[in-house]
Amino acid sequence: MVNRDQRRRQLARAKYERQQQRRSAAQQKNRRRTVVIASALAVALAAGITAYASAGLAGRDDDADRAAPPSPSKAPDPCNRPAPGKPSAKTWKKEPALSLDTSASYAAKLATTCGTVELKLNAGKAPHTVNSFAFLAGQGYFDHSRCHRLVDQDIHVLQCGDPKGTGRGTPGYTIPDENLKDPRLKGGVYPAGTVAMANRYDGRSEKTRDSGGSQFFLVYQDSKLPPNYTPFGTVTRGMDVLRKIAKAGSTPDPQTGNTAPNATVVIDKATVKKS
Repeated sequence: MVNRDQRRRQLARAKYERQQQRRSAAQQKNRRRTVVIASALAVALAAGITAYASAGLAGRDDDADRAAPPSPSKAPDPCNRPAPGKPSAKTWKKEPALSLDTSASYAAKLATTCGTVELKLNAGKAPHTVNSFAFLAGQGYFDHSRCHRLVDQDIHVLQCGDPKGTGRGTPGYTIPDENLKDPRLKGGVYPAGTVAMANRYDGRSEKTRDSGGSQFFLVYQDSKLPPNYTPFGTVTRGMDVLRKIAKAGSTPDPQTGNTAPNATVVIDKATVKKS
């Protein structure tokens, strides 16, 4: 028979376990947000997570990883099989020379396994970014590359543009930050439909500015973010495609923290044309 002291210890133990479960859930959410800022958007073009993540957000907790609840089962893949072909392995030593007409309009088309996404690119306000994007598309750099990260908590973005599919791929050069005072970024919000560049700005050192490469993200729902990521276009067609991808959810990698989309999102072909 359980005496009063034993019962009190059992109740205390049960309370402690509930507190640990709540703590683990909170830490899991914080880790995902860390990935959002430090990996999803401040892409670690060099090895490791940026200093901004460890300084401003929750750090890694191995005990919490072990105590975290199992991931939910994946939803059915809503996308088709990728077209035959291999991701690009090309790199370049420097940014391509500016060759586009900054007074003209440019349109991009991303033919993906999940549907077509069309973009309007703002060459006037982000000439270096649009020029680089058009150059890489013309070189087939984005073709057969997987969109490797989906963030569906706190912010809502799909990240693409890394042929390696790891979040650390780079074309070999960097481009400057542009258009960070775009009036559309009101109240620290990147509105749904925004196309912006990922980078490895750490939130503290100006030396980590101007660190964009090839990786970009598509905002499928208004997302509160600091204005550190070059907005260079808008989605003109395919928001339904992005929502379909988001609905399928993501699966976090316990080792890297990357949240890969459950949908098989591959850019079969990327093109940019003057319109």
